[in-house]
Amino acid sequence: MKPAVKRLIFFVVLIAFWELGSRFELWHETILPSPTSVYESLAAGFSDMTLIYDLAASFRRLAIGLLVALLIGTSLGILLARSKTADDTIGSMVLALQSVPSIVWLPLAMMWFGLGEGAIIFVVILGGTFVMTLNVRTGIKNVNPLYIKAARTMGSNGIDLFLKVVIPASVPYLVTGARLAWAFAWRALMAGELLSSGPGLGYTLRYASDFGNMSLVIGVMIIIGVVGAVVDQLIFQRIERNVLRRWGLET
Repeated sequence: MKPAVKRLIFFVVLIAFWELGSRFELWHETILPSPTSVYESLAAGFSDMTLIYDLAASFRRLAIGLLVALLIGTSLGILLARSKTADDTIGSMVLALQSVPSIVWLPLAMMWFGLGEGAIIFVVILGGTFVMTLNVRTGIKNVNPLYIKAARTMGSNGIDLFLKVVIPASVPYLVTGARLAWAFAWRALMAGELLSSGPGLGYTLRYASDFGNMSLVIGVMIIIGVVGAVVDQLIFQRIERNVLRRWGLET
């Protein structure tokens, strides 16, 4: 049986059990609304364009923050890989900051940028930068020395060697770093929007929670999960598999 069919059967059974449990009142509707209630809330949100505006606002912030994170992370990763002094100093700080959840930066971001776009984008940038930095650094440091020696025997040195040998050999790590940066940035975005003034998926999630609209809360959670899964599996996993296959690293 194909994986897609297995997933479909699993989710059909899960939703059916969820719906039947709600109809037979195995749990209270205010605690876990039925799939029907969640669908109605989502339909209402899309029909009045509220969720459309939320998605557009969230994707715009994510695009800006993730792009900046990838640029900074790539540049910083190259610096750490090429300079031992930078690796011993800045590298240790990056490693420590990578373990700090993005939501921890929110109070500082709000003090610096207020509750506007700046604070949210700042948190998104931090969410993706450090993981990208570490992957780029690791990729460059793990380039097979035989590639470098072979290129040097053919007269390649300096920037030519770096651009034509080191960077191409590091591409699998760069792709993995971009995939992880997307995941961390997406989570950071949702955390940041919880304290924003809207619009955005995180803001609507908090707004619905404040007014006890649990069906909309679960609906927004489903949207967040679906977007994350679709982008990861349909875009990044495919790119990663193609790169690994091309570089002969697929098992």
